[in-house]
Amino acid sequence: MHRPQLSLPHRAVRTALLGAFVAVPLAGCSAAVDVTAAQDAANPACAPMMVALPDAIGDSRLRQTNSQATAAWGDPSLVILRCGVNVPGPTTDRCVTVNGIDWVIKEGDPVWTLTTYGREPATEILMDPDKISSATVLADLATAAGKVPASRNCVGQEELQDLPKSQ
Repeated sequence: MHRPQLSLPHRAVRTALLGAFVAVPLAGCSAAVDVTAAQDAANPACAPMMVALPDAIGDSRLRQTNSQATAAWGDPSLVILRCGVNVPGPTTDRCVTVNGIDWVIKEGDPVWTLTTYGREPATEILMDPDKISSATVLADLATAAGKVPASRNCVGQEELQDLPKSQ
């Protein structure tokens, strides 16, 4: 019996369909994390940071999310990242510098919000410090966060004391 030879387009379609049937069950093993995109998620300045994100933070692996300019690590998610959040203005909230990146920290119970300071668009991290170290998170994300250029930096009490007094 003679089997008809499939043309290249037919072979490509058959291969693509076979690949889709194999990929669907595999994709079901790790559902995308539902993360609400930030208001300015479409800002092109988020792109360089998003492609530089680490594959892991500590022992938590990077997972797929369902929104633009977002990322999640861990299963269940221990760290959520959103680029394009509101840029924080001057604040009295605690600000720390880790590997050259300034972060404003708002301690919640249990979730902390860490937002880049002096970078536009701003990036927000949501994490539970009882489950993963904030020092690890900020150190592991510093290279990626640095892809968004800084225009300001945090100042502390020492810098404020050195400012000239107004007359």
